[in-house]
Amino acid sequence: MADRAHAVEEGVLRFAPLVLVLSLGWYAWRLGDPADWGMIDLKVYWSLSPNLLGDQLYSINMPFTADFPLPFTYPPFAALAFLPISSLPWLAARVLWQVLSLVCLWWLVRTALGLLASRAGQPYDATWSRRALLWTGLALWCEPVRKTLDFGQINLVLVAGTFAAMVATRQAVAGLGVGVAAGLKLTPAISGLYFLVTRRFAAAAWSVAGFALTVALGFVASAGDSWRYWFELLGAADRVGPVGSAINQSLRGALSRTFGHDVGTSWPWLLAVAVSAVLTGFALRAAVRAGDTLAAVVAVQLFGLLLSPISWSHHWLWVIPLVLWLVHGGSRRGWPALSVAAAWVVVTGADLITFLIDQQPSIWEVPRPWPLAALGWAYPALGLLSLAVMPRLLRGGRTGAPLPPTSKAERSAL
Repeated sequence: MADRAHAVEEGVLRFAPLVLVLSLGWYAWRLGDPADWGMIDLKVYWSLSPNLLGDQLYSINMPFTADFPLPFTYPPFAALAFLPISSLPWLAARVLWQVLSLVCLWWLVRTALGLLASRAGQPYDATWSRRALLWTGLALWCEPVRKTLDFGQINLVLVAGTFAAMVATRQAVAGLGVGVAAGLKLTPAISGLYFLVTRRFAAAAWSVAGFALTVALGFVASAGDSWRYWFELLGAADRVGPVGSAINQSLRGALSRTFGHDVGTSWPWLLAVAVSAVLTGFALRAAVRAGDTLAAVVAVQLFGLLLSPISWSHHWLWVIPLVLWLVHGGSRRGWPALSVAAAWVVVTGADLITFLIDQQPSIWEVPRPWPLAALGWAYPALGLLSLAVMPRLLRGGRTGAPLPPTSKAERSAL
């Protein structure tokens, strides 16, 4: 059976470059004239970031719909980082961001496969390169990627950068990379958990220093906006968007739709977080014992997505390395791994979230009929399931902490 599967893959991989070219061509045709690209989130970054220089970053919103003007929701350092793009014409900014995001998609796939090749004791050869091309072409059509590209979101750039930092060999580079990523958008801060469980305490310290530097730069650029963000706006989830909308695939979003109101940090949410924390703990322990870097990285990031008050469906890009680990990881154990991978492919490949959004009367209305509330658990339920099966899939792996690559062969794989 294994030999037959390998032979089938070999045949498919011969067409990997063609699959990527056709996928990109279809995507370009779907996009059409660049002048018609909406990319609404990029427009927020592009149009509102210059307000930082006038201490009005969080005072001016960009009109989107009558009931939901779009504010700038990231830390002041993010606005500072977007100033060069804000200086470009709107058309040039859109084209540049599309190209950069697509390159980051390939990099995300390639980094994950590089870790898998290293763990299997194989060089990153032509077979792995073709796998990267094939999976990049396929991943282009999964919902988190499509939504990120359509909205012009920062997700692909942020996830690729965070991933590269987490597996960097040098402690300072790893820590500073994660710290700067957290300064752009707070969610990458969960990556510090990876440094702690892998005993990379120097990297954890550097991440704190990197984050503190971004905060300081924000105060230099605009003390008023920085004070307002860190001491007034931080934690206001409803300012980011409607917590109960179907596009919010966090535990809080799913629970709110189930109970018919925003559960906030009440007992249902605390119980769900406790369950996810226990599952994450077992998954991380198994990953550390097996010396599986990719499994540890993915487990930490899944926990972050579940824990966050807002995890839009396009935030779930970490599903891509998860699926690659399930399919290609030497630690996989037959049908359980492939079944979970198939479930993720179906859920993210279908336009489920768009369907659920179309079914809700408004983005602010929380109650749902029970079938829609159940479907609204798609991402968090599969996230919990993935964490639950990880220890079993990692059982029997080699012993050793999931440290970043240190040998020359392993570094070349990345």
